[in-house]
Amino acid sequence: MTDAPSVRGSGPAPTLDDVARAAGVSLATASRVLNGSRRRVAESYRQRVEAAARGIGYTANLSAQATARGKASVIALLVADIADPYFGQIASGVARGADESGLVVTIAVTEGDPERETRLVRTLRGLRPHGLILAASREIDVAARLSQELDAFTAAGGRVVALGAGAGDARSVVIDNFGGAQALGAALSELGYRRAVVLAAPAGVRSSDDRVAGFSAGFASAGGVVTQIHHDGYTRDSGYRSMRRALAAGLDGGTLVFGASDMAAVGALIALREAGREAGSDVAVAGFGDTPVSRDVTPSLTTVHIPLDEVGYQALRAAVDSEWEPDATLLSLEVVLRDSTPGADPVRVGSQPAGPA
Repeated sequence: MTDAPSVRGSGPAPTLDDVARAAGVSLATASRVLNGSRRRVAESYRQRVEAAARGIGYTANLSAQATARGKASVIALLVADIADPYFGQIASGVARGADESGLVVTIAVTEGDPERETRLVRTLRGLRPHGLILAASREIDVAARLSQELDAFTAAGGRVVALGAGAGDARSVVIDNFGGAQALGAALSELGYRRAVVLAAPAGVRSSDDRVAGFSAGFASAGGVVTQIHHDGYTRDSGYRSMRRALAAGLDGGTLVFGASDMAAVGALIALREAGREAGSDVAVAGFGDTPVSRDVTPSLTTVHIPLDEVGYQALRAAVDSEWEPDATLLSLEVVLRDSTPGADPVRVGSQPAGPA
């Protein structure tokens, strides 16, 4: 049996000093190789250091790398709710792009709280991530509260990317919320629906406001009228609460319910079932996003398809690419008609981007 370098199974973690001794080089040389310094190291030394690091099981210190490079090999992603499949699909696209770029994704959850979002940005700034992606929906006036932290982040060499508007001078990946909702409203109005109830996020949340306005415009195009708008949130629980309020206010058969997110629409389905109402044949329901849950519920949910994985991927590219064209990220959405709007075949009706969200 021959001796060979092996990874330590217990005890203190190997240090950079250990790597330097094993490779027979100076500590400075080992640091330049493993911490990503801009100073070049001879290829023979690089190979020796990397082999020694593998042999003793050394893992690079991200903080040391950030010091050497001015930023860490990390992308910070802020989402409102990690349990929502909408954000899960976006995170998948971000992770795909990060892997291509040799970066690691760290995720923080804002819970829809603007003050929490500001605190998280401040904390993440100390980690010196390569970029910061703001995926959580935000109120229109939140930009002023965030701007100081975001400005400090960019001044330190990081790059901020926002999904939609509302983050100052950050690069933006546009989701055409107005255009997609307008196409949905028009398609459902053409199916004969004339009364609609809308379940939305709080007034002032830009993405929700655009979806409500777009749906109302499209639904009115063939004579439809929005009779109630209930503002609460994007979650299943908020959709459930809003649907119960709509039922209490009186809901005629044949009414269409538009949830400004798929999860809000799922909450509406649950409330309708508990109330003894038949989703689809009695009260039609539609959502927004086309997350996997929209296909799994019964009846399957009419919705607007957003290419969420591609949204996340484009956000990552905006965070890392020096040459980046914002117009190229304006993604078309599609209406997907399913069983929750009776008589609709599972077909797609295309919609063209109507402009920045």
